[in-house]
Amino acid sequence: MSVKIRLTRRGRKGYAFYHIVVADSRAPRDGRYIERIGSYNPNTNPATIEVDIDKALKWINNGAQPTDTARSLLSAKGVLMKKHLLEGVKKGAFDEAEAERRFQLWLDEKAAKAQAKKEQLDSKKSQAEKEKLAQEAKVNAARAEKIAKKKAEQAAEVAEEAASEEATEAPAESPASEEPQAE
Repeated sequence: MSVKIRLTRRGRKGYAFYHIVVADSRAPRDGRYIERIGSYNPNTNPATIEVDIDKALKWINNGAQPTDTARSLLSAKGVLMKKHLLEGVKKGAFDEAEAERRFQLWLDEKAAKAQAKKEQLDSKKSQAEKEKLAQEAKVNAARAEKIAKKKAEQAAEVAEEAASEEATEAPAESPASEEPQAE
């Protein structure tokens, strides 16, 4: 039986996430599997990868072949790095404590890169929000200025109309000579 480490698709249309599983190569993509060893969510930024390193390492050492995508995910989480270091221990290049130290150093470096990327994305997002708010404030100020100008013009028109009404009403109210009308 040929065993593969591969992805099974989950989620809804247009919003897929994947489980990383160990399965018989003849089984359907989303069908039966032997063991689930992790998950992969490409919808987040950066993508979320969760892998049980010990289980994955056990299956790779037992001969399971990862697919291309699964291989890149396992490599990103350090499974293949740990396998490489353990091969060095078997050959006697260094001891197991040194291998574990090197692996932790590699993990810390990888985590620092991921954290830097998250901070960079957050700063870009906050900068974009600040620019958007500044643009909105500019538009609101222009709109408020237009409204104030329009209200001032309307007030001036009302004042002119009131003044012209007073001017036209003043002669009408003045006493006019009354002439007797002939019948």
